[in-house]
Amino acid sequence: MRTASLALVCAGTAALATAAGLALWTTQTEARQSGLPSFQLVAGWPKPFPATPDPTTGRMRTWITGEVAGTCVDSRDHVFIVTRGNLLDNEVTKGTPAPPVIEFDPDGNIVAGWGNRGVLPNGIHGCFVDYQDNIWIGGNGDGIVQKYSRAGTLLLQIGTRGVCDNPPANACGNSGANADANKSKTLLNQPADIFVDPNPDPQNGQRGSVYIADGYGNHRVVVFTADGTWLRQWGGVAGTVNNPVTDFPALFGAGDGGHPHCVLIAQDKLVYVCDRQNDRIQVFDRMGNLQKVIAVVPGTGLTQGPGGSAGLNIIGSAWDLDFSGDFRQTYLFEADGGNEQMHTMDRVTGQILETWGQPGPQGGQFTYLHTVARDSQGNLYTGETINGRRIQKFKPLGSR
Repeated sequence: MRTASLALVCAGTAALATAAGLALWTTQTEARQSGLPSFQLVAGWPKPFPATPDPTTGRMRTWITGEVAGTCVDSRDHVFIVTRGNLLDNEVTKGTPAPPVIEFDPDGNIVAGWGNRGVLPNGIHGCFVDYQDNIWIGGNGDGIVQKYSRAGTLLLQIGTRGVCDNPPANACGNSGANADANKSKTLLNQPADIFVDPNPDPQNGQRGSVYIADGYGNHRVVVFTADGTWLRQWGGVAGTVNNPVTDFPALFGAGDGGHPHCVLIAQDKLVYVCDRQNDRIQVFDRMGNLQKVIAVVPGTGLTQGPGGSAGLNIIGSAWDLDFSGDFRQTYLFEADGGNEQMHTMDRVTGQILETWGQPGPQGGQFTYLHTVARDSQGNLYTGETINGRRIQKFKPLGSR
């Protein structure tokens, strides 16, 4: 869903539930902070996908991705997307499924496409490029995380395909009510996101520890060594959360849908985790000790809205995260798929400084905004699933 170099995203107004829970209202900070970044859609990115002739009719058929489940960037600023290939009926008629993994150069030209859907995780969900330019892919319909070379060679798998940490049957699915789940040292359950730590691990001193948001079926963050050996974990299932900052602050939503939904590590070695259902970002040290909780847009998921009003219950506001590219990582940028907006937040205080974007199919709008990644030049890449099914690029316009 991002790269080890971390990410920079943008600005606008924050959406919250109204007292009736039937509409969104917006707020803005009274004064814009100096240096707050601004972004503009890059039209025509990526370039048109390739087309090949149908072997029967000769009609040209263009690659179609289906849902874009993850976006990530390597050290050369090549952008990778991982796609689900779940084409609609009219898309099957007009096009052909794109490869599961597509690589673009910075100008949006396709460099390569690869991947075997019979080997890759079911329900592809998220990608991450580590400090050695290996590509990690999870699957929210399966029990595995896989590590690939940039050319598409499978290097490592954590978990067992089709077998999940949900005893006794070990079926993949929400384990929120199962006291025996969230415990396995070898199995996962519908993992949502991955981050590989380039720093020496605080427990074993080795580089490359793999942090997994084991979060659609299970409800934990679990850490493995670089070779896939279990190290530690934290989390568990929260009860009813009305105040996202104070209620069950170190636990994750019980419902299906990605809790936790993202995981990444800042340069100060704090671990940021999206608890999507509960509209919050939880911050831990690398051993899993809670440091703070940041509310995003209460009332979007299952939490209460402003003044205790009913929430919208639209799958939450904390979907994906990244940081600004400055040394201090001043800004926290948050993809809010519940409200179809991007939030620029103060990383220290958690205050939403500005928000941009709105629901819709046009360029610069979002439909099931799912992931975000940044390249070394500060360009932003957002991926959309369900009815969005695309990647968009936004270029920085400098400070204002």
